[in-house]
Order: sequence, then structure tokens, then C-alpha cells
Amino acid sequence: MSVRLYGKATNSARTLVNTPGNLLTASDLADYAVKLANRYDFDYEVLEKEDMERLGMGALLAVNQGSKQPPKLIVLKYQGKDEWEDVIALVGKGVTFDTGGYCLKPRDSMVDMKTDMAGAAAVLGAMEAIGELRPEQNVLAVIPATDNMISGEAFKPDDVITSLSGKTIEVKNTDAEGRLILADAVTYAKQHGASYIIDVATLTGGVIVALGTDKTGAMTNNEELFEQLLEASMETGEFIWRLPITENDRERVRSSKIADLNNSPGREGHAIMGGAFIGEFAEDTPWVHLDIAGTAATKKDGDLGPAGATGVMVRTLTAFVERFE
Repeated sequence: MSVRLYGKATNSARTLVNTPGNLLTASDLADYAVKLANRYDFDYEVLEKEDMERLGMGALLAVNQGSKQPPKLIVLKYQGKDEWEDVIALVGKGVTFDTGGYCLKPRDSMVDMKTDMAGAAAVLGAMEAIGELRPEQNVLAVIPATDNMISGEAFKPDDVITSLSGKTIEVKNTDAEGRLILADAVTYAKQHGASYIIDVATLTGGVIVALGTDKTGAMTNNEELFEQLLEASMETGEFIWRLPITENDRERVRSSKIADLNNSPGREGHAIMGGAFIGEFAEDTPWVHLDIAGTAATKKDGDLGPAGATGVMVRTLTAFVERFE
């Protein structure tokens, strides 16, 4: 592990997360990713709104409906092996500002929602480190980017949308938007060869209630993949704690009477509901979900950095890729 490289990449993620939402739109985030790709000779693509409409990314498009800023789906591809196989997909939530939509957040909860793209920042930070280290791995980064705003065209509770996977979703809460954009991103990653998926997102306030602000919540469908990620987190000192997803949790996510899935089936076990929802799109692909809502930023100076964005999971994702077997 190169401490200097890990620290530099973490600081890059912190800078992104600390940037105000009016200065870091989805287009700005895409521009940053393209510059990163050019610096490290990654293949890349940036899907525009018309591309998403053609492909049928109804979940990402729904979240973007109320915004004047166009959505972007950012894809970076690092090929460290001769063949495009055993591909590790890193999927990062890129909501550049979250008002909650028509399920509007109260004022105090809306402050600091510029940090709602910390998952995207973690993935971009990890890709910076991977570009420097050049491990013998194949890595696909997928970042769905948009803000979640209110207008006469914004999506509403009770809407039914069709995701890229073809699964329909009943919208019960427009503030449960991160799982919607991640649904299309996870599906896109699978369509482009993902063998393993790790998604990173400031997904729920529920994880803070459950675990506080010093522990990242994790959920998985694959023990072996999770154990490797856990070892990487222990090496880098980024504490994660696993939460369960039971068949009862899956049934709650599938509880809609008019669609395949319900995006917000209740407050009980809210963090688990978010993870279980994303798991419906990972399906049988080995997958770990990391909810960094509590750990993406801190109000206190510490040994590893000042108050503000932490760059959490940059080091863990990088160590995981370096040591993956």
C-alpha cells in the first residue's frame, strides 16, 4: 500500500464532496471524470439524456425530471488483464444536490446535501489511485449523476417508472432517489461485463440511526466477496459493519400491488430496505452495498483530516482492487 497515493486520492474525493452544488453539477462531474480518464488512459463514455431515453433508463431519468441540469451516466474502464473478464464494477451514487424532491427535506436536513455525491467521489478517488498503481485487474466505474429537484415536471409519489432492467417501480418516496439511479447503474454495469459489483452511496439516514457516524453500513449477497472487502477495510482502518438482508426484507421491497418493486416500503429497517432494493438489480451477481451516509463527512477535525468530507471508502476500494483474488 502506498500511503502517499492513498492519501492523495482520498484528498481528491474530499475536494469533490466539499464543492458546492452550484459549482459541481452532473456535467461538471462528468468533465472531471473525462479528465481523469485522459490522464490515466482509461476508456470512457458519458451517456447523455437522449442516450438514456433510447436505452430505457427510466429510474435515473425519473429522478432528473425536475431538474434543468441534464443527467449523465459516467463510465470509466481500466483493463489490467489481457481479456475483459473477472470485472470489478465500482458503482457510485452521484446526486450532486438532493432537495428530496416533492418529499421535500426540512431545512436542516437539506443543508450539506452537496455531499450526496460522496459515493461517486469515492469511486473517482479509487480510480485515480488505480490509474497510478496499475494493478492486474479489470475495473469498471459507473456513476449515475443528477440532482433531485422540484418543478412542474418532477416525479411524484405514486408514479410508476420502468427501469433499465425492465422492472417496474412504484415511487412511494421521491427522497429515496439514490436507490433509483443506482438501479439503472447496476444494470448497466452488468450489461458491460461486471462479474462483481460494489456500490457506494450516501443512501439513508437510517444507517446513521443504526450505526452512528463512524461506521459504514454494508449489505451483500455473497459471503466471499464481502470477506475480501472487509479485510481491505480493516487494512485501511475504514470501519464497516454488515447488516442483514432477509427474505422478509426482500418481500417488503416487492410489496407494491401495481409494480414489481416499492422504492420505500416503510421506516422500519430503512437502511436495509435501501440495500435490499439495490440487491433486486444485482440479482445473482456477487455484490456488496456500502451505505456511507454517516461516514462521508464529519463535523470534527481528526487525525486523518479536517472537518468536512472524509473521502471515505477511497482507500478501502483501492486496497480491495489491489488485493482481489
